[in-house]
Amino acid sequence: MAGLGWTEILIILAVVMLLFGSAKLPQLARSLGKSARILKAETKGLREDDDEAKPAQPAPPQQPPAQQYAPPPQGQLPSGEPIQGVPVDPNQARNR
Repeated sequence: MAGLGWTEILIILAVVMLLFGSAKLPQLARSLGKSARILKAETKGLREDDDEAKPAQPAPPQQPPAQQYAPPPQGQLPSGEPIQGVPVDPNQARNR
């Protein structure tokens, strides 16, 4: 129990009895029990709310896997023919 022996627990209980008194301890334990019960009920309510909310959310549409770009193999295009969609400036090619 967290490294506490019976002697240490009895000493702690004696100190608590001296601090709060024997008349105040039952009231203190009762309020602690009520607080724990309220906390337990609230966490249970939150879990139930989460369970109800999960099916209500629509699943995102599945997208087909992205197609990978594969450059055309070298030598496939006839020489001097531009690639579709890429403008070619003859002056720019000569300057290089």
